[in-house]
Amino acid sequence: MENFKDKVVWITGASSGIGEALAMAFAREGAKLVLTARREEELKRVKNQTGLPEQDVLILPLDVTKLELAEGAAQQVIAHFQRIDIMVHNAGVSQRSYIRDTSMEVYQQLMTIDFFSTVALTKAVLPYMTQQKSGHFIIMSSVAGKIGTIMRSGYNAAKHALHGFYDSLRAEGYQDNIKVTTICAGYIRTNISVNALNEAGGKFGKMDENQANGIPAEECARRILEAVRKDKKEIYIAGFKEAAAIYLKRFFPNLLFDQVRKNIPK
Repeated sequence: MENFKDKVVWITGASSGIGEALAMAFAREGAKLVLTARREEELKRVKNQTGLPEQDVLILPLDVTKLELAEGAAQQVIAHFQRIDIMVHNAGVSQRSYIRDTSMEVYQQLMTIDFFSTVALTKAVLPYMTQQKSGHFIIMSSVAGKIGTIMRSGYNAAKHALHGFYDSLRAEGYQDNIKVTTICAGYIRTNISVNALNEAGGKFGKMDENQANGIPAEECARRILEAVRKDKKEIYIAGFKEAAAIYLKRFFPNLLFDQVRKNIPK
């Protein structure tokens, strides 16, 4: 059972939603935090709410789409804390648009934010974890990483890609005690649908009904810490319907595909 006290935990997308909830959860466990997002003022708000000593929280504003900044960001963390124990890849954006209407630029943006940014930061952090012979990556995937659904084609693709990449990393990093926990989240009560990209790359701007009624972010964070504590390789944090859909795809794929086809988003 892993103890998080004094562990250095780097969280991307830490200014709201699941990232903010994770910051609070790790802070209660006595971890030291690196908080990353684009909005520095929101990161400062989260830092203040953690109640941790000043020296135990590093604010590191970063646009994760600027892949060339990843190595420098990792160097800043090492300069401050001398190590990185847990890397939480939480930054991401969803999508609400049909394939026929969606521009290639939007697909490129989705893949850069949801996949390539995690790869860039992982490659920047991995040498330090390899040197210290320990490290744990937490990957915020989705039920969409298992099932393709309507109006989320690019988001689905990026989340599927995360599984392929981090399954490989889990195997390659085993000898150096590098661990990976992949989180397949269903509907969590955050603003992910409001901030989702539409076909032109703007904000969708609407709260999905399922999202509004989803699992609280704080409960999601609690389950993530328990999974990491027990070194779970992959977990589902979802309502009954979303979790059931994963098993339907495995054992009754035709039935699942029919259900997806009929499930037009409102």
